[in-house]
Amino acid sequence: MTGQLVVLAAGGTGGHMFPAEALASALLNRGCRVALITDRRGQAFTERLPGVALHRIPAGRLGAGIVQKALGLAEMLIGTLAAGKLLRALRPAVAVGFGGYPSVPTMLGARRQRVATVLHEQNALVGRANRLLAPRVSRIATSFPGTQGLSAADTARSVVVGNPVRPEATRQRGVAYQAPTDTINLLVTGGSQGARILSTVIPSALGLLPPALKARVKLAQQARPEDVEQVRATHRSSGIDAEVASFFHDIPERLAATHLVICRAGASTVAELCVVGRPSILVPFAAAADDHQSVNARALANAGAAWVMPEPEFTPEALAAQLTSLLTAPDALRAAAAAAHALGRPDAAERLADLVMECAA
Repeated sequence: MTGQLVVLAAGGTGGHMFPAEALASALLNRGCRVALITDRRGQAFTERLPGVALHRIPAGRLGAGIVQKALGLAEMLIGTLAAGKLLRALRPAVAVGFGGYPSVPTMLGARRQRVATVLHEQNALVGRANRLLAPRVSRIATSFPGTQGLSAADTARSVVVGNPVRPEATRQRGVAYQAPTDTINLLVTGGSQGARILSTVIPSALGLLPPALKARVKLAQQARPEDVEQVRATHRSSGIDAEVASFFHDIPERLAATHLVICRAGASTVAELCVVGRPSILVPFAAAADDHQSVNARALANAGAAWVMPEPEFTPEALAAQLTSLLTAPDALRAAAAAAHALGRPDAAERLADLVMECAA
């Protein structure tokens, strides 16, 4: 299918756009043409996609109230008509949806025009948009074995490919895990904007560690911009060697150097943990849609790759006890790192590209 066009449809968040970016890169390397159809939020991500044509369409979100649902449906209908017109002009060989409501009009339009369709689901629980689309597409690519929310018929048309991660993370896969012997490197991330609960609980918890253990900790913590100074001050008063910033540009390199990660359980986060192969304490975002982060976290925990602390249980005292136990048990950390590494799929983008080309053919 060299030279044929593949249309990507994705919501405007990083969790949907980063896998789309990885697939676009793999397809361009194979000689395909690629176009991205998204809403206004997704435009910010296209600067990272050179060679990809960008198209914007209206895309409503089905809100909680009756009025919000009606407005969302109306905008989705307008978006579906716009997507249909655009697809007739583009004539793609296949359309690939990555979830998020902005992907729905394009995927419905492709289905109506009998274009081959593929869904990619990043989480261990199918998102609402993909759940709506799943019965209507040709094939479904999942990131986890046993992805929840698919019917038996949908599962029969699905294949596990993994969740594509950025090349910087894939390059760290060969860095072997070394359990701590003296200095203990801890890494805390909470998404690109940080997370308030991590900024409040973790500094207090580290202050409760036994003095001998506390002296060994070297921490890198991501925090929201408004929390950075307070987090620094708390760590300073506790005697913790801490680097605190609102954003780290070198997360893959920091992952490779860390002994334990404390973080949320978003799809891209857990995918990078597994590709690099590092143990983690996962704190699922309780307000995530359908609590899908808890499902992601349990998938890693069930494989022995992580420990899960739901938000109601994530207290300074509980975290301090967990850290004291784990940081003095190098064998447990090594085993979790190996389990995470076994789950990693560094070739996810290529496997997804194989499936797309198979459907297009």
